[in-house]
Amino acid sequence: MRSLTVLGSCGGWPEAGRACAGFLIEYDGFRVVLDLGYAALPQLLQHRPHAEVDAVVVTHQHPDHCVDVSALARVRYYEAPDAPPIPLHSPPGVVDVLRALEPNPDPATVFEIHDLAFTTRLGPFTVETIQLPHYVPNFGLRLTAPGVSLAYTGDSGPSDKHAQLAASTDLFIADATLQGPSPQTTPRYVMTAAEAAGAAKGANRLLLTHFWPGSDRATSVAEAQAVFDGEVIAATEGLKLLL
Repeated sequence: MRSLTVLGSCGGWPEAGRACAGFLIEYDGFRVVLDLGYAALPQLLQHRPHAEVDAVVVTHQHPDHCVDVSALARVRYYEAPDAPPIPLHSPPGVVDVLRALEPNPDPATVFEIHDLAFTTRLGPFTVETIQLPHYVPNFGLRLTAPGVSLAYTGDSGPSDKHAQLAASTDLFIADATLQGPSPQTTPRYVMTAAEAAGAAKGANRLLLTHFWPGSDRATSVAEAQAVFDGEVIAATEGLKLLL
């Protein structure tokens, strides 16, 4: 099975019945989580009841992308105390957040911590990381394995670096926090749906995510479709895409 399951699709905080950023990627038995924000762990447990994952990647330290990594640590600490640490690939600030949330057990006892800036392999995947504009250090990443290529922006403002991530990928996952015209302010640290669609050029499919609570997602899809020629999909909790 080669698939991506949406665990959370909201930015900022989760709408009722939803969760913030999170994705589960499965590739021939290897399972990696990309981000795990507010309320994303219960979504993960619907698919992996004991949080059986092989690696976790966190793009940046904002809680809507990382806070439920602390909850994952508790599941593993209490339910699988003899299991080896889970590789956690993230900017250093993420570990600081996790320690502030729960110093005992220390995250380093549950996770094998790696600086995402230097990650080049993740199980079967070759990893390329690019720092993208955001309020805190944020890494976009591109994952490539035989027959599969996908990229994810984390949170990002408009950037010419997106083209490098999106080029020839099957799936481009992009934050589409805003709707309507591009704000005329600088610097920019989040994107509109249309800007996310522009960033995805070169990819086959676009998965919009990180919707601001209360947004009409059909509007975001329509704005993206006006820019992007391929398939545009709105992330929603539980959605599974084949890779």
